Amino acid sequence: MTWTTAERYRSYKSYSEDEKTKLRALAKKSPWRSTFHIEPETGLLNDPNGFSFFNGKWHLFYQHFPFGAVHGLKSWVHLTSSDLVHFEASGLVIYPDTRFDNAGAYSGSALPMGDTLFLMYTGNHRDEHWVRIPYQLGAVVDQKNQVTKCPEPLIYPDFSQTTDHFRDPQLFRVQNQVFLLIGAQTVDKEGKIKVYRAENDALTAWEDLGFLNFSDEKMGYMIECPNLVFVDGRSVLIFCPQGLSQAVCEYKNIYPNLFVIADEFSVSTDNRLIGAGPLQNLDDGFDCYATQAFNAPDGSAYAISWLGLPDTAYETDRFGVQGALSMVKKLSVKDGKLYQTPVESMKKLRYNERKIQLSDEGIKTDNVFELEFKLEKGTSQTLSVLTDEKNDAALRLQIDSTQLVLTRNYEKRVSHVKIEKMNIFIDKSIFEIFINDGEKVLSGRVFPNENQHLIKSEHPLTIKMWELKK
Repeated sequence: MTWTTAERYRSYKSYSEDEKTKLRALAKKSPWRSTFHIEPETGLLNDPNGFSFFNGKWHLFYQHFPFGAVHGLKSWVHLTSSDLVHFEASGLVIYPDTRFDNAGAYSGSALPMGDTLFLMYTGNHRDEHWVRIPYQLGAVVDQKNQVTKCPEPLIYPDFSQTTDHFRDPQLFRVQNQVFLLIGAQTVDKEGKIKVYRAENDALTAWEDLGFLNFSDEKMGYMIECPNLVFVDGRSVLIFCPQGLSQAVCEYKNIYPNLFVIADEFSVSTDNRLIGAGPLQNLDDGFDCYATQAFNAPDGSAYAISWLGLPDTAYETDRFGVQGALSMVKKLSVKDGKLYQTPVESMKKLRYNERKIQLSDEGIKTDNVFELEFKLEKGTSQTLSVLTDEKNDAALRLQIDSTQLVLTRNYEKRVSHVKIEKMNIFIDKSIFEIFINDGEKVLSGRVFPNENQHLIKSEHPLTIKMWELKK
């Protein structure tokens, strides 16, 4: 189906109950529904938003178009959790229902403010000539999870500095001050990050501090989803540059999800990340974008990503559904490296632990499992996951002591790292691979056929394996 602009931006109220019922029935036919990842009931899920801890619960939102597997008129869905694994959905809570977000409620973040949770997001406004004006909007979540929008924009665009590509506000605290990052495209069509400081306790007035300085390289033509978090005494910037030169940082996906580790964030030294290191890929897999990270009350840093990419089609599209969120990962910095590990509560899903001697004969699975193995020094291995009797694998790992070559159907991704241990999570159509307890991560979507439900290894391999609860 070809979606026109008019169809993408139909009002939510115009959809009949019969249309919604048909959408749900179509989505249920997909053979690739995951079991322990967050997916939409219908339509498209993309950026995670508002990741936070408030009122004794973990809160998470995601950007959503409920009526098809395309980017249309966006809203926010709200979820809460007690353990960062089991999430309960509250449904749509931010609709595109004001003149400031009439063309969509775009991405944003959250910050606890006393007995409320303060949300800030980009309102995508279109005028009668379809000219875009991005407003940075606010909303407040109360103790009963009721959301009330602020009546006026908190930040208006300044078209003398940036174009209409100005979005994805991220709130964070440093030394009792609240700051804000916004992804931007300058009037010279360069990707930048704007920095603001709150001028009042209500977070309704903001001082423009200029652009964030973290690299001498040009960051393509736009930066999306900037996040600054503090991990083990270091400042970690996570962001998504669009149009970045491969000479600056090598990547394979349409747009990369990158990070920089710095010593310190300082607005007194020209908004600089002091001691910023090189640009690095956050995930070496096929589908990871729009990562959102935040610091919990105890200082721990957590991150979650959209397992999807902009301007990309997926097999589930024909069932009217697209997009999923990654597992929540805890961040740490060790020996100057960023580690990402599944939260401890993921172990609650494990059952039926087995120790298996894997071979080229393979073992059968239901494509929902976690497996773990260690690679002996000086050895290599080829592991076929989601494969069939003829060893036609939807996912294949060629491993030696210095790298992993991951093949999805005919696409390849390479992760250069000394491999000692590996944990692989498979959830029907989602994989997340952790090397050396999170030193490297590779994530993505994969769509096996009905015969691809075996695991095989080229050489004998001892693995530990768990089935995972739905």
